Amino acid sequence: MVDTPTRRAVLGAGALVAGSLFGIESSVAQAPLPPTPACHDGEAATLAQTEGPYFKPSSPERIELFEEGMAGQPVELVGFVLTRACKPVSGALLDFWQADGKGQYDNSGFRLRGHQFTDAEGRYRLRSVVPGVYPGRTRHIHVKVQPRGGRVLTTQLYFPGESQNRSDGLFRKALLVRTAKNAGWLAGRFDFVVG
Repeated sequence: MVDTPTRRAVLGAGALVAGSLFGIESSVAQAPLPPTPACHDGEAATLAQTEGPYFKPSSPERIELFEEGMAGQPVELVGFVLTRACKPVSGALLDFWQADGKGQYDNSGFRLRGHQFTDAEGRYRLRSVVPGVYPGRTRHIHVKVQPRGGRVLTTQLYFPGESQNRSDGLFRKALLVRTAKNAGWLAGRFDFVVG
């Protein structure tokens, strides 16, 4: 029998420093973030949400959606994809899409759209900009998460401290990214739990 580490063991050392999870010295997500809550077997899966009208299939594979000179607050988002038993999921597909800093989606190309796969420890890393608001919606990033051979989880991630969170009917507190400022960038952390 193979002894697979629990989420707590995986996140133990370095859980306070998001950038250190990846061993990337150039990472901007070096600011301390609150520790990840304890994981218990049978953890609830991440809340599913609507895809919305702006999803496009066949996005390019990349972790870097941020482009030099792009308007908006740069953000680096990191985390894990985990099973409900708190085990890391390697090779899971994550497909991200979002509005730019002015609240506009690129519907003709793939600006601020991209997909990636978790590494052997179930980790992902996304560099982008904090999306702008538009009528009826608070700041959010869309994502589809799919373990190899598993079901697709479609959801949205939200940012703390946004006044529009109170008026957006889709906003859910359980989907808030934990954030900290660092060197002009916003460091963010969110772990996906798939059923």
